[in-house]
Amino acid sequence: MRSSEDVAGLLRSHGVMPTQQRMMIARILFERDQHLSADQVMRRVNEGRSHVSKATVYNTLGLFARKGLVREVIVDPTRVFYDSNTSEHHHFYNIDSGELIDIQSGSLAIDSLAALPDGTVAEGVDVIIRVRNVS
Repeated sequence: MRSSEDVAGLLRSHGVMPTQQRMMIARILFERDQHLSADQVMRRVNEGRSHVSKATVYNTLGLFARKGLVREVIVDPTRVFYDSNTSEHHHFYNIDSGELIDIQSGSLAIDSLAALPDGTVAEGVDVIIRVRNVS
């Protein structure tokens, strides 16, 4: 787990003021590479004596995503994960368990992209392979 000073430094280096609530959320997100929903973050933050509102958690996660601290992974319109691993990689999403699993970088190759619209450049490619458990 990162120290409070490390977490504060990480936030500052991305232009985020390290408030107490942001620090609490960041400590949970960055304790290891993981995929957490906003509800999972809120449950973990509020396990102690603190109470952080749902709005604060969602706003903070949105800020962290905009600042490049986490990646938003949208697996369907009702399910968003926040991935503390911001390196280029893809995911398996288990529809039955709701688990998001990293696909190791380099194990999935995309040979070419469709022609991009005029005046645009590719920002990135996110692949989500949906899987089910075998009965």
